[in-house]
Amino acid sequence: MPSSTTTSTPTSTSPSSTSCVTAVPGKYGNVPEDACNSNYNFNPTFAPAVAFAVIYALLTAAHVTQAFFHKKRYTWVIIMASLWETAAFVLHALGAHDQQNTGYALSWTLLFLLAPLWINGFVYMAFARTVYCYKPDHKVWRIAAAGMSKYFVWADVVTFLIQGAGGSMVVPGASANTVKIGIDVYMAGLGLQEFFILVFLSLMVIFHRDCLALERNGSLTRAPGFLRGWRGMLYTLYVVLGLISFRLFYRIAEFAGGIKISNPVPFHEVYGYAMDAAPMALCLLLLSLMHPGRLLTGPYADLPRLSRKEKKAAKQAKKQEKAQLKAEQRNQLATGKSHVEMENFLPGDSPQTSTERLAEPQPYNGQMYSSIGQQPPQQAYAPPHSNNQAYNQATYGYAMDV
Repeated sequence: MPSSTTTSTPTSTSPSSTSCVTAVPGKYGNVPEDACNSNYNFNPTFAPAVAFAVIYALLTAAHVTQAFFHKKRYTWVIIMASLWETAAFVLHALGAHDQQNTGYALSWTLLFLLAPLWINGFVYMAFARTVYCYKPDHKVWRIAAAGMSKYFVWADVVTFLIQGAGGSMVVPGASANTVKIGIDVYMAGLGLQEFFILVFLSLMVIFHRDCLALERNGSLTRAPGFLRGWRGMLYTLYVVLGLISFRLFYRIAEFAGGIKISNPVPFHEVYGYAMDAAPMALCLLLLSLMHPGRLLTGPYADLPRLSRKEKKAAKQAKKQEKAQLKAEQRNQLATGKSHVEMENFLPGDSPQTSTERLAEPQPYNGQMYSSIGQQPPQQAYAPPHSNNQAYNQATYGYAMDV
């Protein structure tokens, strides 16, 4: 480690202790990790940062090329993941030679912590399109593919915001209490992300089972080869989610012990490369080799997407339909329909047809009357079992003797 000297200036802003000293920066601005003016928990090295920046840059170029070649608009999400990783390690390389630059340190930390969430979101989107492409009903467990993509992407956005809020609190110069709160918030975001992954994984297993059943009954043709068709896409997503979960467990282990000397994980840079940077690079590589644009083909290769003009027309039609329904309800109230009219409204009748039918004379006790505006002639009451044959003949249509 480059040499540095310290001055005995006590302060209470160090996250690792209640007091610290401000060190005189050595080469590249290096100071001891427990110094007040330290922006890193370790001495960042330049060469590995450059190497990973190059690796991620090549993966970014590959995904951009494939997005244009396969004409898949939604792949901008995976491009963002690789761009954030590339930017993170470019900044880390710059920070290795300028360790007193707080901007480099903070930006690298946030980009490095949050970039995997873009990969997670792309997995959700790719699986939803796999369901739409290969399931005849485009559903898994009664959840439509389009809805599945929307729900889980929003879940990913929520975890992104939580982790971003927590990560932004773990900054150089923050108080020990602020750092602790930030770590707790960030870990809550990690736990929520893993919960959504497990729920999503259950849907993938159901889809896997359904596709096997469809192949057995002949409803789905099996693609030649082990890593073709829905199998290739699904197995790739299984591995990617496994790598993301591995990285989540590492981050939980890193922060669960706190940012203090007794917890060695945050103070060794190699852990971050081996358990975060390398697994995420492998995820990007797998999603490039097994690109959805190559495995999902045919008329159902992508979710249905309305143009802006079509969305506007559909919205206008819905508004007109709603207005027409309200107008019909107002007209119905204005006509003053009686209870008798509503009871006699037959299926298929229009309001006009029902009114005309009810206005026709109706027989009652040998006389004709209309159900609209007229009352049937009043008859003297006689018990049902009356011996009055004339009454029975008029009322029941036949004479009834008791």
